[in-house]
Amino acid sequence: MSKVPELFGSLSFNETVMRDRLPKDVFKALKQTMEEGTPLAPGVANVVASVMKDWAIERGATHFTHWFQPMTGVTAEKHDSFLSPQGDGSVIMEFSGKELTKGEPDASSFPSGGLRATFEARGYTAWDPTSYAFIKDHTLCIPTAFCSYTGEILDKKTPLLRSMDAISREACRVLKLFGKDVKRVTTTVGAEQEYFLIRKEDYAKRLDLILSGRTLFGAHSPKGQEMEDHYFGSIRPRVKAFMEELDEELWKLGIPAKTEHNEVAPCQHEMAPVFSTTNIATDHNQLAMELMKEVAERHGFVCLLNEKPFEGINGSGKHNNWSISTDTGENLLDPGKTPISNAQFLLFLTAVIKAVDEYQDLLRISVASAGNDHRLGANEAPPAIVSMYVGDDLEDVIECIISGKDWNKERKTAVAIGASVLPPIPLDQSDRNRTSPFAFTGNKFEFRMPGSSFNIACTNIMLNTAVAEALSQFADELETATNLEEAMTTLIRRELEAHRRIIFNGNGYSKEWEEEAARRGLQNLRSTPEALAHYTDEKNVRLFTKHGVYTVEEMRSREEIGLEEYSKTLHIEAETMLRMIGRQILPACVAFSGKTAQSVSAKAALGVDAPAEKALVSKVAEKTGELFAAAETLEEKEKAVPEAALDSACYYRQEVLPVMEQARAVADELEVMVGKENWPFPVYEDILFYV
Repeated sequence: MSKVPELFGSLSFNETVMRDRLPKDVFKALKQTMEEGTPLAPGVANVVASVMKDWAIERGATHFTHWFQPMTGVTAEKHDSFLSPQGDGSVIMEFSGKELTKGEPDASSFPSGGLRATFEARGYTAWDPTSYAFIKDHTLCIPTAFCSYTGEILDKKTPLLRSMDAISREACRVLKLFGKDVKRVTTTVGAEQEYFLIRKEDYAKRLDLILSGRTLFGAHSPKGQEMEDHYFGSIRPRVKAFMEELDEELWKLGIPAKTEHNEVAPCQHEMAPVFSTTNIATDHNQLAMELMKEVAERHGFVCLLNEKPFEGINGSGKHNNWSISTDTGENLLDPGKTPISNAQFLLFLTAVIKAVDEYQDLLRISVASAGNDHRLGANEAPPAIVSMYVGDDLEDVIECIISGKDWNKERKTAVAIGASVLPPIPLDQSDRNRTSPFAFTGNKFEFRMPGSSFNIACTNIMLNTAVAEALSQFADELETATNLEEAMTTLIRRELEAHRRIIFNGNGYSKEWEEEAARRGLQNLRSTPEALAHYTDEKNVRLFTKHGVYTVEEMRSREEIGLEEYSKTLHIEAETMLRMIGRQILPACVAFSGKTAQSVSAKAALGVDAPAEKALVSKVAEKTGELFAAAETLEEKEKAVPEAALDSACYYRQEVLPVMEQARAVADELEVMVGKENWPFPVYEDILFYV
């Protein structure tokens, strides 16, 4: 680890490798394809493939795969060897330009949401040259898009690339009004990743963790996160060893892992990378989640990425830090020293505010899942209500623009700590509001609603496209203005006034905010079915079809997949609950009450009264009966699930989930009564407080 610069990117076919190994004309053509989207000539592709193969073989690779992101939320790959048999019984290692640029995995078993029949198996993968190929497990992995034989997109990468094109196109139009002729505007993302590490042996004893990724039962531990002693605390040596190996594996792949620390809940941690272009950041985050699981196993851990693996303590999210920059390196969300006079910044800020307000439903949809429903609004994560935090200074600027008053606030540049040996601390543009779903943090926005297991492509597709639409409307209006400065002032003032309701700098966890948000007319889509029901609203269809990100059929398919995934998740959890109740919890409770009853009888035979034991047997028997009844009700509910996707999801939310919660509450009471030594699987104290 002493030679990190040499290690970094050593398994990535990055620009440095390309420049060193490719002929100059081939490198130039490939760069043009990467930056401008021009088609790659077959001859150029053949040269790139040959060089890429030689580089990969030198590093131990024997196979290649098109690495893609279907609508399952995880990645997929089909491996082929470089081996090519010859007529004399020997083999050579070959890799053609066609194999590099196009693959044909079976698409029949991937979710399509009704886009195609199950028996229609043909699908295609197409190389994405903007994301570097890499080596993983002796296999050359080529990031690709994935589509059906008839051209419908079946992945998350393609619409993300389309949304990046859309925002670049519209942002360039706006920048031209300021006399700037830029070729490309890119969105950049840094995805902070939260996760839990638990011991492998505890995981192996819990069917709920194995099948659903979260604990479906578990009484609260006497100590959870109340003492605030885990957050940023000293990292356990075995966890630190995991983090060191994870960093090394990430760095080899060119993933700029930067920050690591303990999070709020026991056993919870976080990793954060340096910002990358949104497409690359998305690929990197998917890889990071894969590697977290692999490296954890080598250290005797299991990495949990479920949004709420333990009841009563914080769940895990993924903060999507989002910004916009030009190909010349200018950050378009940098307010400068005097934001009130920075027209370009104000126009882009206004576009983001307008986009978040008008498409708050899409942002909520982008983070909708059964797991995240347990987390959002639970005093540990932003509420299900989408709002924006801009900080006191920017809010003052916005209010002055709307009212027409002068802004002359003198902002402090440093905080004096009051100790002579400590220097003053430079003050940022704004404080951080951890209760806000969408917060401005100096020169970027931090969207804090995504769940820890999410593919961040979904969130960034929604965000990019919504902001592209606002910029498009602004460009349409300003390009025809006779007095640009006057027209821009009018536009910014009008749009800020129209969308000021989305701005809220206070406590997003409070009941008062929920009531205030309702008065403002903001949406409160509490559950996944409620949110997904708005996916194909007319305004949303108009947005995505206008910018060429989705067709209406592709939108309907994603709505269908989201609803089916929600229902399948709760179905698995409900069936797992029934197995654990029937095979583990009820037998344990019956055995405990029987043993205790025998003790009562033995004492009675000796003339000794046992009031405590009698009361305990009675209470356990009562609660065991309640749990048995809840299980029977749950089983009956499971038999009555309707078939239609939205009906099924709503049924699970309204009918099945409450019974699951009822069964859990009773089981958790029994866990405390029958005692740890009688309980059939590890309890929270065992799992969360290992040494």
